[in-house]
Amino acid sequence: MKIKKRRYFINEYFINIIVIFAIILISIFFLLVPKISINSPLKEIVNIDSHYSDNGITISNILGNKTTMKPLYDINTKKDRTYNINYTYKDNIFTYHIPKEITVKDIEKPTIKLKGDRIEYYCPNKEYKELGYSAYDNVDKDITSKVKVERLKNKIIYSVIDSSGNKREVIRKIVAKDKEKPTIKLNGEDNIFLGINDIYIEENVVVSDNCDLDISNKVEIINNIDTTKVGDYKVIYKVKDTSNNESELIRNVKVRDTLKPNTIYLTFDDGPRDGTTDVILDILKEKGVKATFFVTMNGSDSLIKRIVDEGHSIGIHTASHRYDIIYASVDNYFNDLEQVKDRIYNISGVETKLVRFPGGSSNTISKKYKEGIMTTLVNDILNKGYQYYDWNVDSGDASFATNPTKLYNSVINSISHDKYNVILMHDTKTYTRDALSKIIDYSLTNGYSFDSIDIDTMLVRQRLNN
Repeated sequence: MKIKKRRYFINEYFINIIVIFAIILISIFFLLVPKISINSPLKEIVNIDSHYSDNGITISNILGNKTTMKPLYDINTKKDRTYNINYTYKDNIFTYHIPKEITVKDIEKPTIKLKGDRIEYYCPNKEYKELGYSAYDNVDKDITSKVKVERLKNKIIYSVIDSSGNKREVIRKIVAKDKEKPTIKLNGEDNIFLGINDIYIEENVVVSDNCDLDISNKVEIINNIDTTKVGDYKVIYKVKDTSNNESELIRNVKVRDTLKPNTIYLTFDDGPRDGTTDVILDILKEKGVKATFFVTMNGSDSLIKRIVDEGHSIGIHTASHRYDIIYASVDNYFNDLEQVKDRIYNISGVETKLVRFPGGSSNTISKKYKEGIMTTLVNDILNKGYQYYDWNVDSGDASFATNPTKLYNSVINSISHDKYNVILMHDTKTYTRDALSKIIDYSLTNGYSFDSIDIDTMLVRQRLNN
C-alpha cells in the first residue's frame, strides 16, 4: 500500500511541473505576440466624392515601441464601389492578416433652401402665395424640379429624394396673420424751415399697407407748430391698418429768424490763424461788429476762446479740408466734423450746431469722390440737429481778389440794400485782414448794418449739384 501512494505522488509532481512549464511558455508566447490596434472601423461607409484617409493600424511590442502601418491601396471616392482589403503585418514568427471592408456610396441628403423664412405670415384676407424654393444634391446637382410640395392646413412640407434614395424634408409654417406695419413716406422734405409768421402748408404723406388696399383716410396728423415763435416743432403722422399694426413718422418744422435785407453777415472760413484772425478780431471789436467764424483745427486755442468770449458766432468747417477724404463717405465726413466740434467744446464749452461745408453745399468736386454724397449729407446734417450755411456774396479772397484793393472793390460792388448779404471770406488771408476795416467803414457809412449767424437764423442754402 505504501508503494502505490508514492507512485501516485510522483506522477502528480511531474504533472504540476509540466503545467507550470506550459504556462511559462504560453506567457512568453503572448508577451512576444505584438498588440495590434485598429485605428478605424473594420467596416466603413464613405460618402461619394468626399476625401477619405485611412488611419491604418498601430503595432505595439513588449518594449513599448509603436509602429503605424498604412494600407497600400487607393480608395476612389468618385464612384460607388465596395473595397475588400487586408492589413498585413509579418514579424519573425507569424504573419497577421486583418480584413477590412470600405463601401463608397452616396449617403448625403440633398438640401432644400426656402425663399423667405421657415415661419411665414400672410394676409388673413388673401391667399398664401408660395415664395419659392430650390434643391441641390451633391451628386445630382440641381434637383429643384424633383421637389414635392404638400400643403396642409398651417404648414407646407417640401420633400425631395436624390437618385441614391437619400431624402430631405423641410417644413414651412404659415400663419394667417398680418404682422407688417404700414409704410409712411413724407411728401416734401424731412426738415422744413419757416420764417417768423410764415404759413405752414401741410404736404401730407403717402401710406401703403401689405394687406389693406387703401388706408390713406386713416392717417392721423398731430403738430404743435407756432410760427409766431422761433423754435423746433414736430409734425407727427400716425396710421393703423385693420390688424392694428401702427406706424409713425415725424417731420421737423423749424421756425427761424429771417435774414434781414440791408444787413451784412461777415463769415470767415479756414481759421483761426495767428497773425490774421487776431487782427481781424481787433478790428471787429474796434468797430463794434459781430461776425461768424467757421473754424478748423488750425491756429491757437486762445483764438477759438477769444472768438466766443467776444460774442461772435462759432461754427464747424473742417478738420482736414481734404475733399478726397471728407467726401469719400458719410462716415468720413462726420468723423472730420466731430474733431472740430470737440475742439470747440473743449476750449470754449460751446456745443455748436452751425456748419459750413468745405466748398459749400453746391460744390461739384465731391462728385469725383462719391456720387450723390452732398444730397445725403445735407439731409443727415439736418436730421442730426445741425444747420448749414452757405453764402450769397463771394468776396473772391480765395480766388481772384488777391490784394486788399481788389477785395474791397469785390465786396462793395456785390452787396446790396435790397437783400441780405452773407459774405464768404477767409480769416487766413492777409489781404482780407488788411481790407476788412475799410469794407466795414464803407458799409456803415452807406447805411448797412451787421449781424452774426446763430442757430435761430434761417438757413442760407445754395442749389445742390451732387
